[in-house]
Amino acid sequence: MSLDHYSDQPVYLQLAGILRQIILSGKIGPRQPLPSGRTLEQEYGVAGGTVEKAVGVLRDEGLVRTVPGRGVYVVPEAERP
Repeated sequence: MSLDHYSDQPVYLQLAGILRQIILSGKIGPRQPLPSGRTLEQEYGVAGGTVEKAVGVLRDEGLVRTVPGRGVYVVPEAERP
């Protein structure tokens, strides 16, 4: 999965979509951490703010939860809104 920097859709929404697919497919299971922000920046060639906005979208959807000082974790399906 890759980002299309020429698309009309903002890059952060594309990244959120990719991460959403990874979570919903089970590639990252419940209570497991997402890759670090730095890892996502390097893997997808985006800035830190882009990663933060993408994670914010997933947080708003109830798919992930940020644990301060620990990272971003997938919320189990039973605990999602």
